[in-house]
Amino acid sequence: MPLQLIGAGYGRTGTMSTFAALNQLGLPCYHMIEVLRNPANPTHLEFWRQVGENPHAPRDWETVFANYTAAVDFPASCVWRELMVAYPDAKVLLTLHPKGADAWFDSAMDTIYMGDRWYSRVLALVTTRGRRMGEMTEKLIWKGMLRGTMPDRAAATAEYQRHVDDVIATVPPEKLLVFTANQGWEPLCAFLGLPVPATPFPNVNDCAQFQKMFLGMKIFAGAIVAAAAVVAAGLGFLLGRLG
Repeated sequence: MPLQLIGAGYGRTGTMSTFAALNQLGLPCYHMIEVLRNPANPTHLEFWRQVGENPHAPRDWETVFANYTAAVDFPASCVWRELMVAYPDAKVLLTLHPKGADAWFDSAMDTIYMGDRWYSRVLALVTTRGRRMGEMTEKLIWKGMLRGTMPDRAAATAEYQRHVDDVIATVPPEKLLVFTANQGWEPLCAFLGLPVPATPFPNVNDCAQFQKMFLGMKIFAGAIVAAAAVVAAGLGFLLGRLG
């Protein structure tokens, strides 16, 4: 089932709403959530971690896309050029934040950019999955697609615009749709040659989900730190008695 639609937009550009819309249109869609939602199956995370190590190496993209006909969001959008080569008949969807680069930056900083958050460092230190996820996102997204510009607002928003210009200059106009989720069904369906659904276009605001996830991470990381402190105190007490 080859990809028919390649998303080239950054995460936090309405990709979750677009993901929901494409699935509703009958196009099974790949999204970062596919990497996150199955922690018991490390295949996708390990695949993307290897892509982060060498984004331009030849690889079998069907390893992760076999059950999908569309892909939006990170990490797939990081390799939009490579996917255009692998799937030459696919169209390209460039999602943008409807309020511009600065609004995208604020959204990314509030959600997907982990940066120096203490709890992410703790989880990366003590869990294999946390460490590999951190490696993948750092190399493929933040140092790869974003070229190390985060969390500098001026540099990151300039890189956002450079990326937009690059996609528009590279993809043939007849194969490209520049899209914001607030435009609704009409431009997307016209681009894909599909009928417009009678239901409203999905409006998925997942900020609350991110905050819930961060809270869970903080609780888990805090428990690890507390346990380590108890162990350290116990060892200190024991060594003191032995001394």
